Amino acid sequence: MIKHTKVLLEHGSGGLLTHELITEVFLPLFRNETLERLDDSAVLQVGGTKLCFTTDSYVVDPIFFPGGDIGSLAVFGTVNDIAVCGGEPWVISTSFIVEEGFLIENLERITRSMAEAAHRAGVYIVTGDTKVVAKGNADGIFINTSGIGIIKAGREFSAGRILVGDAIIVSGTVGDHGAAILCQRRELGIVSEVISDSAPLNGLIQDLLDSGVEIHFMRDPTRGGLGSVLVEIAKQAELSLELREESIPVKEEVKGLCELLGFDPLFLACEGRVVLFCHARDVERAIDILRRHEYGKDAQVVGEVKKKGKGRLLLRSSFGGMRELDLPVGELVPRIC
Repeated sequence: MIKHTKVLLEHGSGGLLTHELITEVFLPLFRNETLERLDDSAVLQVGGTKLCFTTDSYVVDPIFFPGGDIGSLAVFGTVNDIAVCGGEPWVISTSFIVEEGFLIENLERITRSMAEAAHRAGVYIVTGDTKVVAKGNADGIFINTSGIGIIKAGREFSAGRILVGDAIIVSGTVGDHGAAILCQRRELGIVSEVISDSAPLNGLIQDLLDSGVEIHFMRDPTRGGLGSVLVEIAKQAELSLELREESIPVKEEVKGLCELLGFDPLFLACEGRVVLFCHARDVERAIDILRRHEYGKDAQVVGEVKKKGKGRLLLRSSFGGMRELDLPVGELVPRIC
């Protein structure tokens, strides 16, 4: 039973309280076979066609940041949620909730960014909506997007398909987006050159799938970062996952920021990365394909699926010690996406 009587900022963090909100408030009332999978997109069979359908809302603060803005983030986030379910993104919708007094020039800048992002990702923005609320009833601008993609016949991905012995691969450095947003928070006064990794992953993922590499499951580690996503997968699939700390790619600037502020880069959001579970025999080929792509040049094998049983995520340190990781409690970085 949910422990709180009011919604907290922590309920949107992607950590333990987000999980509780989904599983104890929303899921029991909306329960159906499709929703229960809790994947990044719903997979739906429509006649002879298999579709992906996803939706997301963006409240990032600040709305402009190094490497992107709320508009491009909204498009890429929707595209990536479709791509990690094996879909080829096709069309998206966008809805704007704008606060009275918001600058038209900023709205035009965001809209232009969305158009450019859609072109870059190869999708069309085909419908939308706009609402304006009185000053003080929102924080500048919020954006909701939904997207539809098409899944080719024979493509099937789920946590239940993960095998003991599968390699865990990450397509690039982790924590970049979370660190970039942190550095833009005025109250922290941090000067850094960290750039968000926000990017469309559909091209990279399609290259991988078209190659015939055997992929069993994929997720994009957004809110809560790589750590939270892998904890959720371990529990869902009832598998023991082991990460190797020295193999996890983290930029030096991100490491330094995390040491300064007491964060763990494993639990900082990414917005242009995919974590995938690959059959052991195809690991070298998968890494080679990923590294040929501009968004996969820092791809690394970061761990392995060890055994069935109690679902848990273990981290082997550089010194050989082992500790169990769990969903973080509390808000790491509010308004991250």
